[in-house]
Formats: sequence, C-alpha cells, structure tokens
Amino acid sequence: MKREKPVFTGAGTAIVTPFKNDEVDYDALGKLIDNQIAAGIDSIVVCGTTGEASTLTDEEHRDVIKFTVEKVAKRVPVIAGTGSNDYAYAVDLSLHACEVGADALLHVTPYYNKASQAGLVKYFSKIADNVTKPVILYNVPSRTGCAIGIDAYKELAQHPNIIATKEACGDISFLVKLFHAVGDQIYIYSGNDDQIIPIMSLGGKGVISVLSNIAPAVTVEMTHACLNGDFRRGAELQLEYLELINALFMTVNPIPVKVAMSMLGMCTDELRLPLCTMSDKENEKLKKVLLQYGGKIK
Repeated sequence: MKREKPVFTGAGTAIVTPFKNDEVDYDALGKLIDNQIAAGIDSIVVCGTTGEASTLTDEEHRDVIKFTVEKVAKRVPVIAGTGSNDYAYAVDLSLHACEVGADALLHVTPYYNKASQAGLVKYFSKIADNVTKPVILYNVPSRTGCAIGIDAYKELAQHPNIIATKEACGDISFLVKLFHAVGDQIYIYSGNDDQIIPIMSLGGKGVISVLSNIAPAVTVEMTHACLNGDFRRGAELQLEYLELINALFMTVNPIPVKVAMSMLGMCTDELRLPLCTMSDKENEKLKKVLLQYGGKIK
C-alpha cells in the first residue's frame, strides 16, 4: 500500500499547556508557539500527554486546538491530540480538530478500559473511517495500561487513513520487531527523547518530543542529522543531552519540563491536580542540570 507523505519529518514538539491562575494562559502559549517555529521546529503537537489534555475541560481542549491552529497559521503542521477511552467522544473531538484546521490527529490507546487487541484494531479503524485528517497512533502502555501488539499493528497499518505511530513503549526489542513487521507500511516516530537515534536508525521519521519544549534547535539538529544520514552526529547530540533528557523525566512528565520552563522564564510551573510541583531537592537537581546546559539550550 502506498502511503501518504509523513505529516512531518524531524522534531515535533509535544507542547505544554501553560496555566495561570488555573486558566489556560493563551498569551504564554502564543509566545511558546512563535519561539518554537523561530527555532526551526518541524511540527507542533498540541493537547497530548505533555499538554495535560487529561485535565482540560472539553471547552478548553477544543479552544486550545483552535488557538494553536490559528497561531501557527500553516507555518508548520499541527497535530491535535484527540484520543479518549470513549469512542464517540474521540470522534467528536477529532471532527472538531479537523474542522478548525489541524493537519493530523494523535490517538492514544484507550486507557482504563483495557481493550483486547481485536478491540484496539476495531477502535482505531473506526475512528480513522470517520475523520477527515490522517491518524497517528500513540502507543504508551506505561500511561494507559494498554499496548498495541505486532499483529494489531499489521492490521492497522493497512488502513489508508492510519499513517503513523508515536511509539513510547520504551522496548527497543519490540521496536526492532515492529520495524520489521510494518516499517514499510506506516511511519514511526519516537515517543521517547532518550531513544531518538536508535529509532531513527531503524527508519523512524523523527520524534514527538518533550525535550524540544526547552531545546527545540538541538532536537531539530539531532533529528535532521539522522534524516541526512549523519547518525554519528545525531548520536553525539543524543549522548551530549542525555543528562538533560533524564532530568526532564526525573518525575512524571510534564512536571519537570514545566518547572524547567518556569526557571527559564518561559511560562509558569502551574499544574493541575493530580499533578503537583516537585520537592525542593528535585528542584535543585533540575536547576543544576539546567545551569550545566545553560550556554547550549537554544
């Protein structure tokens, strides 16, 4: 089956949703988007895990997608997180994202329900049947308790409107098997910043990144080196920035990256429960790492 071109190649930022006084801070979000694009980012991914979509109200979720599409103004592709564990809601939210101009839809495996592999195939296929923009799957079993297996991927890769997956399973052995099974039928993005180069060396098209919230130019350089066949340079950057990547995951994402962005004056570190701020010890550790990279973060 001939696939559509990928929605993007390189680095897509899983952008945070900044809050101020428990409201979405659209001024800050607009500045973050402009800064990302100025740094050369290849795509903006809005309302994903890092964007705290699970604590946005339905109205906020729709408004943040619409605002992002309008602010980006076709400068780069916008991928809207519209997944749910409720099929009807996922389709309704996806149709809204399509209507306001998102370029693709990110659909996480349905959480809590613990769907069977047959259920996952039916769920994703039916969503893809009923939306007008390409679907990118999002496999993150550590978050959802539900993983897409190889056989399910083989079936889903045959759907003409399912064009890619964000793989955050963390299992390189599984990923090798996945590329062998469907790597010529579906585009694969890394969903983990510490696995960008291994995944791209297997044929991955880039990353949907947390790191790029604070280091977009570095993440772009890392991925574009691989796209240009310079895996040595990509690997050098992967290793050079590994301590920063690890620091951004010292506790549950997006807590550390929001704290880091606050330390860098980019937005507040405000979160919504059940997420909460880090301990003083963790803050000091993160600050130390940021200072270590202070001259390099761009």
